[in-house]
Order: sequence, then structure tokens, then C-alpha cells
Amino acid sequence: MGKMHARMPKNFVLEERLERYARAIEADPARWRGQWAQACFPLGGDIRKEGASDTAQADNADSAGEKNSIYGARPVAKPHPAPAPRDAPADPTAARAATGTGPADAAPTATDRFRAVRLDLGCGKGTFLAESARREPEALFIGIDAEPVCVAYAAQRICEQGLPNALVVPGRADRLGSFFAPGELASLTLNFPTPHPKAHYAHERLTSVERLLGYRDLLAPGGTVTLRTDSLPLWRFSLKTFELAGYRALWSSEDARADHPELPETEYEARTRGLGATVYGICATPGPLTDAGAAQARARARELPRSLVDYLPDDTQNLGYVPLGMERAVENLRNRRLKEQARALPRRR
Repeated sequence: MGKMHARMPKNFVLEERLERYARAIEADPARWRGQWAQACFPLGGDIRKEGASDTAQADNADSAGEKNSIYGARPVAKPHPAPAPRDAPADPTAARAATGTGPADAAPTATDRFRAVRLDLGCGKGTFLAESARREPEALFIGIDAEPVCVAYAAQRICEQGLPNALVVPGRADRLGSFFAPGELASLTLNFPTPHPKAHYAHERLTSVERLLGYRDLLAPGGTVTLRTDSLPLWRFSLKTFELAGYRALWSSEDARADHPELPETEYEARTRGLGATVYGICATPGPLTDAGAAQARARARELPRSLVDYLPDDTQNLGYVPLGMERAVENLRNRRLKEQARALPRRR
């Protein structure tokens, strides 16, 4: 995520990519609200490895009356389950351990549904989404992104890897309530969301109190929200908002890559870590919260500093990595500190 907006490379035709990989894209997610685990099982009948004839796929879809337009794929239950992805862990418990999944996982009670639905909100180009799906074949992984280029890349990755348990949805975070029913999600992951450092855009942060209160309704009992970010100020801000929204931290880390190496790495993470970034993280689950408690959380949230500048460390001079979008703010703080130090020096006669 992390909004270095995805750029289209030379010879990249967005419409053609979306059409080619439409099998892994769901354009109308609202119609599957409350039914994802059943309606999408198994997706493998539609998602085929690259190398199969795209023309043949289109012809087969036409003959079945299921021609896909751009963003037009839909999950349809197939009579025969698809094979598990290549190299998938044979032991479901090992798969859950590998991806850090936990208490929200319901024991499988039927053979015609996925055992858990996991959401990657702001999935980017789908690296984390695809690897998570490969490791945990008995769960359905849904990626959401508002960038059409990211949707195209994520769908391509899913198709080329032949993943029968992953799909991508074009959409925004403020539509989640219309896409998923209460209690439908076992986990929600926020990988490197846009920090929105200015106070004016604080409400857009995916870890604002209002957003976190909204996620509570969608999570199954014991469900989790996991944030990873290269922005220390956003992490500090989020620690406060998770607490206000009534979440209980299962873990928090100032070096999530070292402390939780089992989490798949995203392309953005690999790029920024190469620039010296540290990955900060928190994984939390909703605790008890009444309506009065939620109202109080909203009131207390208005008292929080809204600009991420307020969450920067005091010593910005030695801040090696500057979070995305805060370059000018950090430069201004550094210049201000240098001027203060200069004024403090004794004047020469």
C-alpha cells in the first residue's frame, strides 16, 4: 500500500490486463456479503495458471453464459474442488502458524466452504495476498485496493500462481460494511497504509478510531487487525487509537520484520527496508465495548493530536529514515532546531 502510486510500465495496457485476469477480480462484492466462504468455494475452477489459452478461457466462459467484462468476474461454486496450490503446507495447523493466524479460526464443519475469510485491505500488487493464500489453502483471502493498476497486478499474480483461494476486489475502505457481514472476517491486515500525515486528513487513516470501531463489527470472535508500517509516527498514533477503540494488543513491535519473520514481505516493504526503513507493527483483537464506550472513544479521539508531526521523535536530526509524506515536515523541524541552536550560541564581538 504505502501510496507510492503504482506506475504503469511501458506497453502496459490497463484495460487489457484487467480483461485477461478478470477471473481473479470480483466487481460486485456486495452481492456476496455474508456468503463469501460458501460462494467462493472452490475458486480453483476459474483460476488457471498462465500458459492456458486466454481465448479458450473466454470461449468457455461465453458458452457457459458467464462472459466476464472488465472487473466482471464472479465467484461461482464448482462441483469439484480445485487442487491445493503447489508447495502448500500439508498440515493446516502449520499453515496457520506460518501466517500468524489464530483464535478466530473456526474449526471446519463442512467440505463446501472455506474455513476462514481473511481480508488484505490495501493489497497493492498482491505479493502478501498471494503468499498468504499459498501458505493457508483452507482459508479464502480477499484483497481490496482502490488503484486499478494494483488490482490488475494482484489479479495477474493470483492467476499465474494458480491460487484457488484468493481474489481481488476494486474498492475503498469506507465500503467494507457493504461488502462483508458482521462477524464474517477472521482477520484484517493493513500493510503499509497511507499515513496521511496532515491533521486535515487524519480521518482517512485506516487506523483512525472511527475505522477501528467499524472493523469490530466485521470481525468474528477472536478476530484480529494487524498493522505494519514504516511510519513511526503512524505506529505511535495507532497504538493510542487501538486502545481507545477497545482493542487488546496481542503483540506490538518496533521491528516487526525481526520479531515476526513469518509474515510475508510486501514489495513496498522490501523497497523501503532497502532504504533503511524499520517495520513497526501491532496485532490486536477487539475487547468488550458497549455503545457508551464507543461514544466515549470517539470523544476521546477528538482530543488526540491529529498531525503525525506530533508523533515524531524529539531528535529529528538523527532520524535516519523519513516516513513517506513527512519529508518536508521533518526538514522544517530540523531547520527550526538548527536556528534555535544558533540563537543559543554566544555572539562574537
